Amino acid sequence: MPHLSGVGRSDYRDAMGKLIRAAAWVLIAIAGAAAFGGIALHRGESINALWFVVAAVCTYLIGYRFYSGWIAARVCRLDATRATPAERLDNGRDFMPTHRSIVFGHHFAAIAGAGPLIGPTLAAQFGYLPGTLWLLAGAVLAGCVQDMLVLFCSTRRDGRSLAHLARDELGPLGATAAMVGTLFIMIILMAVLALVVVKAMAHSPWSTATVFATIPIAIVIGIYLRMVRPGRVLEATIIGVALLLASVAAGGWVDSHPTIRAWFDLDAVALAWFVIVYGFVAAILPVWLLLAPRDYLSTFIKLGVVFLLAIAICILQPDVRMPALTQFIDGTGPIFRGELFPFLFITLACGAISGFHALVASGTTPKLIARETDVRMVGYGSMALESFVAIMALIAACVLDPGVYFAINTAAGVVGSDPVTATATITSWGFPVDPAQMEALAASMGEATLYGRTGGAPSLAVGMAHIFGSAFGDGLFAVWYHFAIMFEAVFILTVLDAGTRVGRFIMQDALGNLWAPLGRTSWYPSVWIASILVCAGWGYFLYIGVIDPNGGINILWPLFGMANQMLAAIALAVVTAIFAKSGRLRYAWVPGVPLAWLVTVTTVAAWQKIFSDDARLGFFAAASDLADKLAAGLLTPERAAVAPQLIFNQQLDGWLTVFFLIVVWTIVIDMLRGCWNHLSGRRPATDTESPYVATQLA
Repeated sequence: MPHLSGVGRSDYRDAMGKLIRAAAWVLIAIAGAAAFGGIALHRGESINALWFVVAAVCTYLIGYRFYSGWIAARVCRLDATRATPAERLDNGRDFMPTHRSIVFGHHFAAIAGAGPLIGPTLAAQFGYLPGTLWLLAGAVLAGCVQDMLVLFCSTRRDGRSLAHLARDELGPLGATAAMVGTLFIMIILMAVLALVVVKAMAHSPWSTATVFATIPIAIVIGIYLRMVRPGRVLEATIIGVALLLASVAAGGWVDSHPTIRAWFDLDAVALAWFVIVYGFVAAILPVWLLLAPRDYLSTFIKLGVVFLLAIAICILQPDVRMPALTQFIDGTGPIFRGELFPFLFITLACGAISGFHALVASGTTPKLIARETDVRMVGYGSMALESFVAIMALIAACVLDPGVYFAINTAAGVVGSDPVTATATITSWGFPVDPAQMEALAASMGEATLYGRTGGAPSLAVGMAHIFGSAFGDGLFAVWYHFAIMFEAVFILTVLDAGTRVGRFIMQDALGNLWAPLGRTSWYPSVWIASILVCAGWGYFLYIGVIDPNGGINILWPLFGMANQMLAAIALAVVTAIFAKSGRLRYAWVPGVPLAWLVTVTTVAAWQKIFSDDARLGFFAAASDLADKLAAGLLTPERAAVAPQLIFNQQLDGWLTVFFLIVVWTIVIDMLRGCWNHLSGRRPATDTESPYVATQLA
């Protein structure tokens, strides 16, 4: 071998390093393709869940390495030498340069709510294949891109909110539609998040006691970090996580105590009032007392449980029992009505792309980014991780026997209220299940019954308990089940906290147009008025879901999904307008293609929910059908008593869908009009980016 000089050895090492990296990426691509092939082509009775983990990990790695890298370098042209708003506007309160790992944790905790847990669980009624494919493709090509681009645009513009960006980039009509639409969409999102928590806790003393305990735990940790041991984050983390785990065990003790158990055996209406009051209190308390410590603790719980679940799946390698496709792709599903297109994409929502993320990516996160290059990891990376959460949730739902899955998630109004009738109906669909099986399962989970526990959270908890119990502790299914319920509640309440507060800010901004003092975010009368209005708004829709005899999810989740995806369309329309005005028109297809897809999906879904004659699909059709039955005296006394309210609620949901559809198309048309004016030369392109300032950070 010829002698190599120092320079030659360095070149040789560089060449070998590039070759090894290229080979590694080729192997990752082959592994991902093989896993995809196994998932898509398998037609046996069951398939190993490990295929799903391999396909997901490989897809996210390739998407992050290549697509997000290209977007960062060519589309956004991220500049590490450019000072961010966190540095330029640092005030130690709202703007503050923060290490990217902490920003990543904050952003992930804020965006990861009910959607990636519940959406895949409900969409499993179509089978495992459609949900898996859209979760992976949608996240890499749309959801992660939206989060990264909105975060980039806000960071380049002093951390402005989505509503502020819309005011700057769209015309007056589009900007007004964006602000009003965002506020109403936020109200729907919060209502569904709250409904999922209520459904998980209703008549479950163990779950209720555990979830209640998480609130004082967060307050204790907030006081500990603020007054007792400031800056001792590790100590607070250890204490907080230990207390959360202890709350699960304490919930079991409560459930076994005959007197105390009754205190926590609450119905859905009582729990709804609790959640409404909690949301109001969380919106007006200082951030450090409840929101920040819950946000911080939930990050550890969320990340820990997700990775523990992935490890358990790798160890146990359970079989996915749900078929690749079920007969319900034709729109006759018992959990929710609607064909595969467009309702798969509406139902999965946050696991693939979420409009709520745009509010966070243009809210607190851009005010914390220390280096502009961190936008890639925080924006694209955190959404990829949330999509991985959704894949884990889909696996947890699909490892259950399909009959058990449908028995838990289908309302009594669909299959019957007694176990024999319910199981017979589900068995007739081709998914065998019997009362003894359901009774034994409920007993092992520490519950009186699991029939008709709609909302997705209980069945997800059963699936997680099955995986955890089989991998780490057979015989502890009840503990694992209620640990999973606590995990879901922490997931959701964190977003409910932040979402209600964000809704309060949007409401204050709107009220400020009526009377300037109401727009002051720190003025207590304004804080109280805006918080009451926001909580009353989502509290009303929560009540709609609670009293609905079909479980609430059938009414609210489609509205939630459409509203969420429409909010994403609003965000992508604003980004596309920015690209057209800032010299990035050649890359407008990057946000433009996901925008076109979302507008198509939401328009078709909204059209069907408005105009369908199927009473289980169309909002107005359902109201008309119920009114006819009430007039004919065909309803039971209990249902007849709430029928007028249900009729009004269905009509209200229908008109809200009309309103959301008009808002989205108003914004899209306004964006297209602005782009045409720039392309035709009628209006010169203007860039609203903040001037370049060199960073002083080391």
